[in-house]
Amino acid sequence: MSDKLFEFAYEGAKGERLDKFLVTCLPDFSRARLQGLIRDGFVTVQGTVATKSGETLDNGQKVRVHIPPAEPTDLVPEDISLDVIFENEQLMIINKPAGMVVHPAAGHATGTLVQAALAHAPELEGIGGEQRPGVVHRLDKDTSGLIVMAKDERTHRWLQDQFRLHKVKKIYWALVDGAPPTPTGRVEANIGRDPAHRKQMAVVPDGKGREAVSEYHTLEKFPAHTLIEVHPLTGRTHQIRLHMKFIGCPIVADTLYGHKHPSLPLARQFLHAGSLTLTLPGEKQPRIFETPLPEDLASVLAALRKS
Repeated sequence: MSDKLFEFAYEGAKGERLDKFLVTCLPDFSRARLQGLIRDGFVTVQGTVATKSGETLDNGQKVRVHIPPAEPTDLVPEDISLDVIFENEQLMIINKPAGMVVHPAAGHATGTLVQAALAHAPELEGIGGEQRPGVVHRLDKDTSGLIVMAKDERTHRWLQDQFRLHKVKKIYWALVDGAPPTPTGRVEANIGRDPAHRKQMAVVPDGKGREAVSEYHTLEKFPAHTLIEVHPLTGRTHQIRLHMKFIGCPIVADTLYGHKHPSLPLARQFLHAGSLTLTLPGEKQPRIFETPLPEDLASVLAALRKS
């Protein structure tokens, strides 16, 4: 893949941000990607390398953008079976199994969803300009369910915008220990790094961390457990797990944020991304994609109903 060079003349009121201007000129690239190009010295204004995304432009200034070819990565496609529930030329929606990491990280160099997806759809390579090709959102290793991956830059940006503007609706099913304080509720609690355990996240005081909001609804009650539906309005790391702990009903078998000894015979947390509602590029009406509980979670639920 060869380098690309674009040149634009800014015509407008003094003071528009450089990154904002480039978003209008290069709609196939996300604002984050363009900011990265600015940061890495690939953008010039009047022949001078830009140093800040927030640099302001004057009328008539010429802006040049050098798009380097996607950097080769050490990601090796792996022929791993995927449960693809929907696919077109722009994206695919996958039912991720529990135990699979979304992208390579420390301790998980192989067997990831990204490597399986690259074998299934080689065009994913380089999408998003990072070593997480096609990834728009993530699921924890031991959370099963629906995840969407983009196949081209325009779709990647489209999906990023859909998530940023809260136009994507994700519904998770969770079995929790005990019961939430009310059958239906909303949790607003900021999330940030746990100061005592830097590899974990935690609910933090207002003014710290990042805003996190989840809504939940009770589906079924048992003597010591409750099946709930959770709709996260933001997408923070470990959000649902932390919010359930915060309101006093941690997710069953979540040994990181819940009880160290699971209350039911389950090898991973009872959390499944069962429904995803989003508008596909080029369409006007949202579509709903769903996948049922996997066998390990369904069998635990069936046993509760019989007891």
